[in-house]
Amino acid sequence: MKYLNYILIVIGSIIAIYAKTGTEQNEYILIGGIAVLMVGIYRISKTIPSKYDKDDSNDFIKDED
Repeated sequence: MKYLNYILIVIGSIIAIYAKTGTEQNEYILIGGIAVLMVGIYRISKTIPSKYDKDDSNDFIKDED
């Protein structure tokens, strides 16, 4: 699954660069390439943990009943 994200980024980049290089740009191909690129980036960023997500259970005072 991890490699699928990288493949999506590479394919999206290649498509976006290909659509941009021509003298007569095809906007639909460019939009599609950017969309594939963004999907790959989103899927990778989903797996990166937040630096603020930590176990705060030690910060609370526990009752002794």
